[in-house]
This record gives sequence, C-alpha cells and structure tokens, in this order.
Amino acid sequence: MVISLSTFGRTMMSRKNSASLVYRMMSPDEADGVSALIVSSFNEFIGPDYSEQGIAEFRQYVDAEAIRRRIQHNHFVMVAESEDFLAGMIEIRDCNHVALLFVGKEFHRRGVARSLVDHAVQQARVTRPDLARVTLNSSRHGVPAYERIGFRQTGPERSVNGIVFIPMAIRLAS
Repeated sequence: MVISLSTFGRTMMSRKNSASLVYRMMSPDEADGVSALIVSSFNEFIGPDYSEQGIAEFRQYVDAEAIRRRIQHNHFVMVAESEDFLAGMIEIRDCNHVALLFVGKEFHRRGVARSLVDHAVQQARVTRPDLARVTLNSSRHGVPAYERIGFRQTGPERSVNGIVFIPMAIRLAS
C-alpha cells in the first residue's frame, strides 16, 4: 500500500520506480500520512510478534500528534517520496538512534531503507560531525534488512512493555 502525501486518509496501489525517489525532511502537516504508513507496515509485518500491551504502546508512539511533538524536540523525520506518494520514512532521535524506519511494501528490497539511513546520517552529521555510531532497536522482521545495511546485533532480544526488539548498531566511516 502506498500512502498519498496529499490525501492522508486515502491509499493507492502503485509500482513506482525507486530511482525517482526524493529524500527530504518531513513537514509537520505530513505526520498523518507518515503515521498511516507506519501503522500499515506494523500491522502486516511486526504486530503479530507483540502483545496487546505492546501493540497499544506502539500505536500511541506512532500517533501523528506524538510524531509532531517529537520533531519539535530532539527528533527529526525524513521521508522518501515518489511523485506524491510516500515510499518510506525514518525518524532519528538525538542524531544517533533510529527510532523508526518503515518502507511501504511496494518499495521493499529496492534500497529505500538504505537510502533513508544514508540521508538521515548525512543530516545528523550536520549537527554532530563526529558521529561515529548509530543504534536502533529492530523488530524480528527488520533484522535481515538492517544486517544488509551494515547494522549488527549488540545484545539479546528483549521485550519491554510488550514491545519485542533486538538492539543493533552500525559503525560509520569518517
């Protein structure tokens, strides 16, 4: 499902070419569309591993208003778009932790996640030029994709408030 940036409540199927993607900072009025993309992917790929408590906690975290609040503080969100369609998003906390990374199903295995990480690291280095390591907490589903990007597991699988995750990190080239 590809989420339209201009019509947040409407979804459209599309086979867009990832070569024509644009990577940019999310504007606050796009948080509804970003949230919809996250929830759609979560429901299909990640939610089955979570308890009811974990699902409720995750949905509260990815609520559009919660995203808007976080980007006013120590988070930023970048999006990948193709024409007027949202292909993916990444949220970075403190310029060194991937808080969220989701790519629409139609854009899986096309390098969108890697490009989002690359663009987000470039943006983070504007604030933190000495940035040498980025961390994240992966879902079980995301581990293979993160490993292809270069992240490595740094600890055992954990569950906190019903949210199951695997801590991972990547060392960055200077």
